[in-house]
Amino acid sequence: MSIRAFLFYICIMLSDSPIGIFDSGFGGLTVFKSIKERLSDHDFIYLGDNARAPYGDRSHQTVYEFTLEAVEWLMKQGCPLIILACNTASAKALRDIQQKDLPRLGADKRVLGVIRPTAEVIGEYSQTGTVGILGTKGTVSSGSYLMEINKFYPELNVYQQACPLWVHMIEHYLYDTDIVENIVKKDLKKLLSQSDEIDTVLLGCTHYPILQEQIDRNLPKGIRSISQGDIVADSLVDYLHRHPEMDERITKKGSMQFFTTDSPDNFDEQATRFFGQTVSSKNVHL
Repeated sequence: MSIRAFLFYICIMLSDSPIGIFDSGFGGLTVFKSIKERLSDHDFIYLGDNARAPYGDRSHQTVYEFTLEAVEWLMKQGCPLIILACNTASAKALRDIQQKDLPRLGADKRVLGVIRPTAEVIGEYSQTGTVGILGTKGTVSSGSYLMEINKFYPELNVYQQACPLWVHMIEHYLYDTDIVENIVKKDLKKLLSQSDEIDTVLLGCTHYPILQEQIDRNLPKGIRSISQGDIVADSLVDYLHRHPEMDERITKKGSMQFFTTDSPDNFDEQATRFFGQTVSSKNVHL
């Protein structure tokens, strides 16, 4: 081995290789919390693009460009594996990044989303064979859930409802107000009016668990809401078990780093509620 090759090898061995987790804002922290509970020894970097959130009403091309910028930044920080903990990014950008950009960014790197792992198990939650999905306008209009769920549960009846105001309310710290309660109630009514058989409501946006109390309070008896954190976390653990070569690349010092494209002070205050423990972030420009 040449000296140059040896030095390169040493640099690689000494470099951190965390799992990257990306969201348009705070929502991905609900997924990160569940992942951290299962993989407490792994290293992580979380990036929230709060300065440009929400993504839900943005075009396919814009979401793709924003998400690609985040993926490239996380890879520059040494992340060999990145989770798009954002349904809109998973719906509008994941496939293009996997097919068009990964060959350029690194064939040995991986970018995973939250829609497929959810689609793989959602049918197990319903007794009636009928589920409802609450999501952003971008996620619902993409039809990604309908396509993915059909691959695993073609017999499942799936109804969707876009909730265009929810992420905006959450990102602007609006929770326990009558206005939020009325908007949640109105959107749930629109979803449930599509079928009397819905017995499971998927929160198809990682922001929505912050409103789960209001959601559950306004769901009729016998209908339950399902958030994605545990589902995605279990799927990631399974992925690493099936791909030990990737798991071996992830450094394991139990470290966490948080970055935001907006004000760290604002991010930290809000993120602490989502994540369930004190968060200290740094600003980054994509």
